[in-house]
Amino acid sequence: MSHDTSRWDRSGPIRYPDPDILVLDERFRHIVLGHAAIERVATGFRFTEGPSYFGDTRQLLFADIPNDALLRWDEITGQTTTLRQPCGNIDGNTRDREGRLISCELGSRTLTRTEHDGTITVLASHFQGVQLTGPNDVVVSRDGTIWFSDNGAGIRGNYLGDKAEPGLPYRVYKLDPATRELTIAVDDMIRPNGLCFSPDEKRLYVVDTPAEPKITRVYDMVDGMPTNGRLFFDILPGWADGIRCDMEGNVWAAITGGPGHDGVAIIAPDGTLIGRILLPERCANLAFGGRKRNRLFMTASQSVYALYVEAQGVPGG
Repeated sequence: MSHDTSRWDRSGPIRYPDPDILVLDERFRHIVLGHAAIERVATGFRFTEGPSYFGDTRQLLFADIPNDALLRWDEITGQTTTLRQPCGNIDGNTRDREGRLISCELGSRTLTRTEHDGTITVLASHFQGVQLTGPNDVVVSRDGTIWFSDNGAGIRGNYLGDKAEPGLPYRVYKLDPATRELTIAVDDMIRPNGLCFSPDEKRLYVVDTPAEPKITRVYDMVDGMPTNGRLFFDILPGWADGIRCDMEGNVWAAITGGPGHDGVAIIAPDGTLIGRILLPERCANLAFGGRKRNRLFMTASQSVYALYVEAQGVPGG
């Protein structure tokens, strides 16, 4: 798959349709806008992650993990400012159903909530008295429960957090924010990572990112818990990190695959790869935003990219 990176080295216009948006299946064609291009909206960071859009203030929050900074990109002015530094080496972010920021902190190894007045509440730090290995990515279901992966990304070295030995297996947890009860939701993965629900919340998708193989699994939701885990997709070359679902049930996956494959993969509910969005950098995570939830924001290594699409993201992710 060829990929011309020269477009990112100059400020000239991109001729429509954007050649870095690939239709691989007819089910993706109506999602692609023939007069919208991939935009690099911010750059100059070390490793971006955790995009979360706030429509009430027209801003995208995202993290630069090695710089230990939570950043804010203003959709109206295009300016980026620092919201919090240090921030506990935040990785994944999302909003709960009351509009509050939920953050996975690799450095502090906690799951936190930023209240409306700006104060920070620690929602989870231990399981059965043992410190978490480091929350990584997070999603909120329609009943308000918070689901997050805990995979030790911040304790593997001193770049994304603080090197330490894990005291717990790597898992996905379900948190009841009212009672603070923490329940093991997924424990059959080596290193769970990105996760998202289908629009009807009858499916939970979870990425597994050990050394090999890096795959994405799907679980049926029965009585509020995931069951019947099985392979959903395995993209080669490359592997998924953060994932989100659109209202048609397609899974949008941030992909690391090397030159010509880095970016976003779009997978239909039946596991078929239907489209690609190619970026000049490895993509770690993504989120839907904009006034109509139809603008895809992609945190990719040293930059943040955006693209308008004819799809809307599922709320809570």
